[in-house]
Amino acid sequence: MRASKITRNRIVVALVFFAALLGVGYGVLHASDKPPMTGTAAPDFTLNSQEGAPVNLHDYRGKWVVLYFYPKDFTSGCTTEAHNFQRDLAQYQAKGVTILGVSADTADSHRKFCTQEGLNFKLLSDADHKVSEEYGSIMNLGVKKLSARHTFIINPGGVIVQEFLDVNPGKHSEEVLAALTELQKT
Repeated sequence: MRASKITRNRIVVALVFFAALLGVGYGVLHASDKPPMTGTAAPDFTLNSQEGAPVNLHDYRGKWVVLYFYPKDFTSGCTTEAHNFQRDLAQYQAKGVTILGVSADTADSHRKFCTQEGLNFKLLSDADHKVSEEYGSIMNLGVKKLSARHTFIINPGGVIVQEFLDVNPGKHSEEVLAALTELQKT
């Protein structure tokens, strides 16, 4: 009887983990800390990009930034979200917006993901989860931590002006573009 209960628990844990990787059930998994509030300064950081070069958020002062956190390279929801940002990249560039993606994957994984999926924006490696935690964008899956699917729009003054904590990867880029259109009117 005890062995079957342990087996059932392992199956449930595995199902929750795979649902998270597929972009389903993120509402069940909670970020460990609260995200910074809209209207506050975006926490600064330095992370390595897919090219292995350090990227500092403060280097983007004076520009609009879409900072999006996502769980894992090469998974369906994350690939869909990245493809849509890539599809709309010219619209972001026309608005003077830089897209920065962050996950706990390595810079090498990001490089392979960008190459395979034709992505032309920066993906940043947060392998130690510090930035994801600082932005309240971390999911604890037992022994594994992944970045939670959250997005922050940062204005040229370095202030978070909009956050998205309940993201549907299939329509998220359009949602962010619409928000930027409204935000840039003021």
